[in-house]
Amino acid sequence: MPWLDICPPLCSRLCVGFGVLASAESSSKGSSDDLGEKSEKSAGYVKTTEVPSVAAPLGVPADEKRFWWQRKKTYDPNAIATQPSVFDDPDTAKEYQPPSTWENLHRFDPSARWTWGEEHKLIRKIDLKIMIWACVMFMALELDRSNIQQAVTDNFLKELKMNTNDFNLGNTVFKLSFLCAELPSQLVSKWIGPDRWIPAQLILWSIVASSQFWLSGRQSFLICRSILGILQGGFIPDIILYLSYFYKHHELSIRLGFFWTAMSLSDVLAAFLAYGLLHLRGLHHRSGWRWLFMIEGILTLVIGIASFILMPASPTQTASKFRGKKGWFTAREETILVNRVIREDPEKSSMHNRQPITPKLLWKSMCDYDLWLLYLIGLTFQIPETTPTQYLTQTLKGLGFGTFKTNLLVIPSTVFHMITMLALTYVAEIWGELTLTSAFGQIWALPFLIYIYLVDITKINKWKAFSIMSLLLSYPSAHPIQVAWNSRNSNAVRSRTVSAALYNMFVQAGGIVASNVYRADDAPRYKRGDRALVAICVGNIGLYLVTKTYYVWRNNSRDAKWNAMTEDERVNYLATTTDEGNKRLDFRFAH
Repeated sequence: MPWLDICPPLCSRLCVGFGVLASAESSSKGSSDDLGEKSEKSAGYVKTTEVPSVAAPLGVPADEKRFWWQRKKTYDPNAIATQPSVFDDPDTAKEYQPPSTWENLHRFDPSARWTWGEEHKLIRKIDLKIMIWACVMFMALELDRSNIQQAVTDNFLKELKMNTNDFNLGNTVFKLSFLCAELPSQLVSKWIGPDRWIPAQLILWSIVASSQFWLSGRQSFLICRSILGILQGGFIPDIILYLSYFYKHHELSIRLGFFWTAMSLSDVLAAFLAYGLLHLRGLHHRSGWRWLFMIEGILTLVIGIASFILMPASPTQTASKFRGKKGWFTAREETILVNRVIREDPEKSSMHNRQPITPKLLWKSMCDYDLWLLYLIGLTFQIPETTPTQYLTQTLKGLGFGTFKTNLLVIPSTVFHMITMLALTYVAEIWGELTLTSAFGQIWALPFLIYIYLVDITKINKWKAFSIMSLLLSYPSAHPIQVAWNSRNSNAVRSRTVSAALYNMFVQAGGIVASNVYRADDAPRYKRGDRALVAICVGNIGLYLVTKTYYVWRNNSRDAKWNAMTEDERVNYLATTTDEGNKRLDFRFAH
């Protein structure tokens, strides 16, 4: 990927130091011993760094060891970790000064320096205090939205006098409601704060989830699925925005991998819970699936109540009656936490964490055409795997496996899916390649989809069919990569807020399509549906290549304009430009 090389004269006046694709920082090469400078090339803001002669020394980007296995002989925990930034140069620092309304302003200190040992210790603390609970909340969401797949193995459809099309309609209604609630929920979260809105969501949907105990037929089923979708919609972009307050870009990418791993872990837990809870059939003359909905909904209620305690508003607002008067972080830790994030991306200070998005900003963010290809990928990339996933339990039962064994047989593919997804996320950050890495999931799935289309798996050995389906559904999902990718290329709090919701809306729209690929008149072979899945998978590979080409072209176009400018013109642009977010001439798209 071509990057912009800044001429040395500009380096002496300017120290632009934040970028969106942080993975490029650790692999930056080329230094000048004579000038005492290091030039970086990264997707994001075009930047050069130099070690100031007066201020305390800055860290060397190439020394950053992002993953634990990289911290061996060459790792020095006492080396300075503070990364070069726009705040190191007086001429540019004033252009990025955080507003007086920013909730973390009292910890903002451009002169702060800290070591890698301090930073990595703090990251582990953030993981324990923030990330783990975020995963627990996501597990609760997944448990309550997907336990319908366990319910259908327990005569759920038969007892409610429904068929496959009714089940498809229920999934469609849920996803449509989920989709429609995404953006409104995100706007509410930005207005009142995710630390308030997310726990409220958990409590509200847990009540609806438990209420499915009293389902009586098709109508009540559709109503409950709709309300559940409305209340759960927005949770994912809400939590992603929240996590961005605590993590740098590349850190968030990896942790989103664990975030979606928690979803898969929830699916494994759901299988075990279903095995036990469905055995309650007959208790008080009620079906096992009714107890499944009730008990898992109550579990979410407990998690929702606890979330009001375990979700602080921001890195510097952790003190409370339940979290302690001094909060979770010391003053030193808060300074490191705030400055390391803001030095990488000064745009994160542009809005207060309870500042609403105005209609004008909303429309401006929605019209950001540079993100539309990512939305389109979100629409289609999961369809080839989502459709078989939704029908896995029914497929296994149709192959002759019993109710309880069926729920246990979904575990292997779920576990392998967790492993491959995490591996893919790590590869994307280490390799520094988002587009082609993300496309690997489609390449994985394609041969299995072709096999299922050509061979009727309902007529082969059931264990062979189980193996084929398990391998297909063990595919490495690029979802964590693409969520963080969307955030990186947004490059503004208001745009990041809206784009996270819009991306997830397209993902849910893809889920609606996936829920209607298999139709009752195509059962049990579903050959027409399988043919459509193959075509979509091939189309997805082409879409990734188009996206790669587009972002390379956009970056090259900006390179040409930037290189044509004189030193004074560049400095003047940075000081006077009205361009915002990813429309800035010195911004480069991650791909």
